[in-house]
Amino acid sequence: MRSLAPAWTIVLLCAVPELAFWGADLGLWGRPDWRATGIEYGGFWSGLLGNWRPNYAAQPWLMFATYGFLHAGLWHFALNMVTLLSLASPVLARFGAERFLLIYVASLIGGGVGFALLGPVSAPMVGASGALFGLAGAILAVDTDRRASLGLSIWPVLRVVLLLALLNLVLWWAMHGQLAWQTHLGGFLAGGALAFILPGRRRP
Repeated sequence: MRSLAPAWTIVLLCAVPELAFWGADLGLWGRPDWRATGIEYGGFWSGLLGNWRPNYAAQPWLMFATYGFLHAGLWHFALNMVTLLSLASPVLARFGAERFLLIYVASLIGGGVGFALLGPVSAPMVGASGALFGLAGAILAVDTDRRASLGLSIWPVLRVVLLLALLNLVLWWAMHGQLAWQTHLGGFLAGGALAFILPGRRRP
């Protein structure tokens, strides 16, 4: 448990707004519009990088981080947090806590960049999945590095990448285009690239 402390900290930071929104959705406290308001102020809106008027001055910049701590609902939150805890262990073991957080933040920002470049302008984007794909990218980058150094084929890594791409395609179709694959792609590339260039990578 202690070794996963950085990941659990992220879970807690995501759980606080989700708990508030979930209770408001059920009418237990607050107002029913809490989630919508939270997304309005903290979600990623590509239009804010254009000619949209922000709700506050720093919103166009802060949204590159805040979107990753908001979710569309309880199931969205739960799925992302379970995935986070499963991916965190190998990244923490390989890079340590500080570099894990660096990869996570870079992937979060990379996910926002991917959505800004390729996603819709009028629809918001929320969720930690951009950062999660960055963690997956870091794991695959490490495996690629290991295989190359040992003279092994990198086909197993490429196969996983293809499976992830196929999974995104299937989910995008099943969710009628509501999957932010652009965020997944941006986070994956950012996390993988950073894992390659970080100094002092731990050897197994």
